[in-house]
Amino acid sequence: MANFSATNGSSAGAGTQQALTTSYVGALLGLNGPTTTPRRGKIFDVLIGTNGTPADNYVEWDISRVTTSSTATIITPLPLDSADAAATTVVTANSSTMGTISVQNIFYVGVNQRASYRWVAAPGSELVWPATSSNGFQLRARSGGYTGTATGTWMWQEQ
Repeated sequence: MANFSATNGSSAGAGTQQALTTSYVGALLGLNGPTTTPRRGKIFDVLIGTNGTPADNYVEWDISRVTTSSTATIITPLPLDSADAAATTVVTANSSTMGTISVQNIFYVGVNQRASYRWVAAPGSELVWPATSSNGFQLRARSGGYTGTATGTWMWQEQ
């Protein structure tokens, strides 16, 4: 079982980050099973924050289950162990659209804009997607006061 990481940061070649609004306008990150030979996956670590001018605003973060991927820049996941094979999961970043959401708010947290946040799953409590083509998760953010951009990184395991 190999572990991988992906971020929507500009250094990852992830396209243009989207400005936040009061509604979810797209996905910071997406993970979906490929159309051929999909594998089951487990998200075990999520890091979120903002990269704009600090102020006292809230940002709502959401991970939702999807059954189709968004139209976005496809990025190459990084293996946490360089000896592992390449990921089969399709990873997208900074989309201006969303995939088809089947279950909202699998993960939901409100965080002050001045703070970053990290969630690490307790063993056995990871966010799991099936070995089904195009099924996976999207990380989204919205804010009523902050209109800058946001950052996300997540780590997962393919089985």
